[in-house]
Amino acid sequence: MDPLDNAMMISSSALLAERTRMNLISSNLANANSTRTAEGGPYRRKDAVFAAAPPDAGRFSAMLDGMRGGNARGVQVVQIVEDANPPQLRYDPSHPDANRQGYVAYPNVNVVEEMADMMTATRAYEANITAMKAGMDMQMKTLQLGSK
Repeated sequence: MDPLDNAMMISSSALLAERTRMNLISSNLANANSTRTAEGGPYRRKDAVFAAAPPDAGRFSAMLDGMRGGNARGVQVVQIVEDANPPQLRYDPSHPDANRQGYVAYPNVNVVEEMADMMTATRAYEANITAMKAGMDMQMKTLQLGSK
């Protein structure tokens, strides 16, 4: 596998990882006021943990097999974790989920932080699209040189 193919595989693995991150951010924002879940209690914020993908990792194994001789690995989501911070307690005795003292446990989702994370994930996604486009352009130029 040539270096341009390696770059394309790395960028495609990063696109999948960032898509997972964006889906989690969307879920966090959609559930920012969910005080009751199927598991009980308020929604808990979720986040993706990324790591360098070894050349024989999971769904990219076929694509990454050719990279064994190089440093190219890609990225993968190794875990989706729930935020361990306690829920936010707000006084609202009329709420159906209020405890005996009148406090309601709301999710530990900070909308401003989620929006900042979304902007970061969007920029990373765009950067990988740009890198893939550059790789394709270089491959097209190589083909054009070969046909002359």
